[in-house]
Amino acid sequence: MKVSDFYYDLPEELIAQKPLEDRAASRLMVLDKKTGQTAHCVFRDILKYLKKGDCLVLNDTKVIPARLYGRKENQQSRIEFVLIKKHTQTIWEVIVRPGKKVRPGSCIVFGEGKLKAYVREILENGNRIVEFEYDGIFEEVLDEVGLIPLPPYITEKLDDPDRYQTVYAREKGSSAAPTAGLHFTDELLEEIREMGVDIAYVTLHVGLGTFRPVKVANVEDHYMHTEYYEIKEENAKIINDARESGGRIFCVGTTSCRVLESVSDENGFVKADTGETDIFIYPGYKFKIVDALITNFHLPESTLLMLVSSLAGRENILNAYKEAVNKRYRFFSFGDAMLII
Repeated sequence: MKVSDFYYDLPEELIAQKPLEDRAASRLMVLDKKTGQTAHCVFRDILKYLKKGDCLVLNDTKVIPARLYGRKENQQSRIEFVLIKKHTQTIWEVIVRPGKKVRPGSCIVFGEGKLKAYVREILENGNRIVEFEYDGIFEEVLDEVGLIPLPPYITEKLDDPDRYQTVYAREKGSSAAPTAGLHFTDELLEEIREMGVDIAYVTLHVGLGTFRPVKVANVEDHYMHTEYYEIKEENAKIINDARESGGRIFCVGTTSCRVLESVSDENGFVKADTGETDIFIYPGYKFKIVDALITNFHLPESTLLMLVSSLAGRENILNAYKEAVNKRYRFFSFGDAMLII
């Protein structure tokens, strides 16, 4: 299977640069995964497609201020870090720009010395393993010297950083937001609960590896980075009870989907677990538990586009994306949404 099979043409002006004032006012394309037929509404109409006994699964990860700007000790040239993966409280994997200037043994200083990073190792992918040095609590220092790392296709400044967080974000650790969840408001979630729909939470700390371009010609040759996940006992029970009673499992975002498919058995039941997942879902994959997926519109030739194609069929997805372009939907993180059902 070729990566080029997942290409589509997207006019640059359709890449959303700002979130809408009302989270739930985004447009919603509903795609029937069996027939390929589409319908169009606004996101708060998601209520029409849920019913009592269903289970909505949300990723409660929270984006940390993972972008850091500093300089090499005793030099003035600017160095950018993006925190990718936590190994211990002080040791992290990071993306570095410009990488050529940062070799093992280098010391990078952030926030006038409030935070220092010593480069310990260069990985095969060019990322660095660094050890941080600071006084106090790391998260508090990070809040002081770091920035929320918006994706590179968003070129406008975000006035309110909280708009790149879901309203239910609580577990700190992501380098990027699980953007399908950005459309939900507290009021909409309360309406969903009142309908008798169960809500369960999983955690997957999103790393930028999820969004990196696929650089191989064949899909099967792509290597997925690992990401930390957790699903607690009470949430596994909510999901399994819904499944056992005939309810449908609606995943909010590809991250929630990847967690559930990582922890499900062949009968479609999940277990409480924590660990690292590198699950790569592309056409040919047989879903074990996910019945429906709420998601945004994804980049051409991306692993996320491959995932939604595995659920709805590649032709159905590409036809739906072509229709979305023609109807001037807004794409990517701050864009409109799709329900695959």
